[in-house]
Amino acid sequence: MAGSGWVQTLSVLPRQRWLALDALAIVTTVIVLCGTLRHVYRPVGMPSRWSTVLRIAGCIAAAVFGIYVGVVSAIWQAQRRLDDGLADRHHDVVSRLVVRIADLPQGDAKHRRFMVELDEDRPAGIPSRISVGWHALPDATLPDLKPGQVWRMALILRYPHAVRNPHGYDAEGRLFALGVRATATVRGVPHLLRDEPWSSAGILIERVRHWVRQGMQQALGDRRYAPVLIALAMGDQAAVAREDWQIFNRSGITHLVSISGMHVTLIAAVGGVFTVFLWRRARWRGTGVAEYLPAQVVGAAAALCVALLYCLLAGWGVPARRTFFMLAVVALAAIARLPLSPSRILALAGAAVCLLDPWSTLAAGFWLSFGAVAMLLKVGACMASGASTRRPGWRARLRSILVEFGWVQSAITLGLVPLLAYLMNQVSLASPLVNVYAIPIVSFLVTPLALVCAIFGAVPGLQILAHLSGVVGHAIFDTMMVLVTWMSTSDWAVLDVAAAPWPWMMLALSGVAWALQPSGWPVRAAGWLLMLPMLCWRPERPAPGYWTLTALDVGQGAALVIETATQVWLFDTGPGGGLATDAGERVVAPFLRARGYRSLDGLVVSHADMDHSGGLTSVLAALPVRQSYASFDLAALLRKRARGAAMSGSNVVPRTPASMRLCEIDHTWEVDGVRFRFLHPDALDQRDAPGNARSCVLFIQGHQHTALLPGDIGVAQERRFTSALPRVDVMIAPHHGSTTSSSDALVRASDAAHVIAQAGYMNRFRHPAPVVQQRWLDAGARFWRTDHHGAVVATSDASGLHVRAQAQVSRRYWHRDPH
Repeated sequence: MAGSGWVQTLSVLPRQRWLALDALAIVTTVIVLCGTLRHVYRPVGMPSRWSTVLRIAGCIAAAVFGIYVGVVSAIWQAQRRLDDGLADRHHDVVSRLVVRIADLPQGDAKHRRFMVELDEDRPAGIPSRISVGWHALPDATLPDLKPGQVWRMALILRYPHAVRNPHGYDAEGRLFALGVRATATVRGVPHLLRDEPWSSAGILIERVRHWVRQGMQQALGDRRYAPVLIALAMGDQAAVAREDWQIFNRSGITHLVSISGMHVTLIAAVGGVFTVFLWRRARWRGTGVAEYLPAQVVGAAAALCVALLYCLLAGWGVPARRTFFMLAVVALAAIARLPLSPSRILALAGAAVCLLDPWSTLAAGFWLSFGAVAMLLKVGACMASGASTRRPGWRARLRSILVEFGWVQSAITLGLVPLLAYLMNQVSLASPLVNVYAIPIVSFLVTPLALVCAIFGAVPGLQILAHLSGVVGHAIFDTMMVLVTWMSTSDWAVLDVAAAPWPWMMLALSGVAWALQPSGWPVRAAGWLLMLPMLCWRPERPAPGYWTLTALDVGQGAALVIETATQVWLFDTGPGGGLATDAGERVVAPFLRARGYRSLDGLVVSHADMDHSGGLTSVLAALPVRQSYASFDLAALLRKRARGAAMSGSNVVPRTPASMRLCEIDHTWEVDGVRFRFLHPDALDQRDAPGNARSCVLFIQGHQHTALLPGDIGVAQERRFTSALPRVDVMIAPHHGSTTSSSDALVRASDAAHVIAQAGYMNRFRHPAPVVQQRWLDAGARFWRTDHHGAVVATSDASGLHVRAQAQVSRRYWHRDPH
């Protein structure tokens, strides 16, 4: 696990080190064998100190050898995947290909996204696995897409790309882990050539999953939580509404609405027990078959087969893989009569997962899943040591079970706090209360009913039973969610945590390990206190008179965060996302939480266009705002969007800023020694000019450096303040670098050292325009682009102005070089 995880932190894969690694492997193998022989053969007369030294050397060598295996396996698989990339000559051009649908298509009748695979005879430079998006033509619907169908499609292929922000999710890394080496958009009308559901085992499994999902959809209809029951039965979570995910995350029950280890283990146990029951009663020529092959061995093998089939049906996610490999280790150990401790079972399962999928360590679910099981094993061992003290009687036994359940839930909830805080920047305070009653309901009532619905729905003629079980399961889950929703919407439900450095997380984890030691361990309860430095940590702020400006990567839009010694201001909120998440929810609010902010001191919305105000509702719902400025009636816009949200059924409730004012030219205020001043618009612009021309233009002046945030103004608006403009150190390119702005007069007057263009990757407007970019470069400025460099951070301090790009800071080997 350590070796595989280390490879995923590299910016470039090593190439010319194989001889050294091979030599290390040979030496390490010899030492491992020596250490192993020490346990098997103990020479008479060997001094105890040399025996101890040899044993320690063997343990260290075994650890080094394990790291070596993880590193080599991860590098080999990663290099193979890199070699399967998209060639430059096929990027952003139409390619006519014959493809086979390889997974469950997601979406509705108007838009579908699915994975396709190509045969070995594909054109050179085309990857074997592509993620395809298919939009229906106006007044048309898409055909029924199924895994195994072979289509001839005209596809526009592009390199995989995703936004990159500090403390943000690396979606490009996730695509690489899934084997996606190109994304594509359908052009024209594809033609179905044939249907080959038996072409491979993977396609067959996906076809069965499609069949099961279709049966459950028919049985459940359009009920609110139908996608949740489908996710519980077969791991298909794509259709779960984002509002429901928000509730699950805030209440801490996300693990319950996905395929968990408990689900797999219960199903495997049922299969194993049933097999043992039949095997012990089966006879062959008058003799019980158990005399030829013990029932325990057959039951273990059957349980393992059932677990494998269910994990494949569930999509083979990280929790399913972890559970299967743990069950595999247990079953094989039982068959071979090998005694294995729980910790070794968990370690072997982790090693197997990483060998098959070295990118699993990139997923937060990997660490949360293995961490929860590790703590469960530790708590179980502590309880087992005190099992002899239990009193007889059903009342005392019931009381003991309830106490143990509460202790286990509390220990796991507290034990996962460091991982949740580090990976999610949030800790659910409602989780212990919600899980007390949600775990039994979902695990023992809703999930079995969902599985029954899936089984009956896939069998022709049993749709009535599928409908009945699905309706009952949905009713139980719907009733449970009433209290869950109420608790998740409370202000105290979630504790936001700043993104602390990894040493603080290690300190918190050591405190958890200390606190989970058996009874009698010195000051055991004090271990929980070691989590406080991580939970209370706050990032360093600028000194008075200085500032930090972060141009977030939000796609085709604008969102800039300005930090001073004690305050934080937001200029624009990023683009909207339609039915999907907008930039305010997806990028802006998580970044502010990771920086340790719980409210905004100020918000400026330059103008009402969706690429600048699209994330407004989500930002106001996530963070209270003390003061806001806009070039339009902000209150009217909020009322309009509230009506639209109510019609769409959204539960996002934005907070209205405490004070709302219009941007006014020459309006000035000072914060922590940093001066803010509006250079535009005037009263005439606010009344008569179009949206872009009304943009608020904000000038920031610290002790040593200045910045200009011009919104989407054009050349005509630039002329009004260019003559009196001081020198600018950091300039945000007006209108994303459009040819209608960045005039020669502005370029000369500002004499900017750094220019940042916030633009979307391969946007249809072709922002920033090459002529504009060249104009700034010719003037001596360094030109930054968020579509190439990710988020750009400019820090003004006493030592000077420092500008860095996220693409350079967090580069990994699967990222393309920033241009």
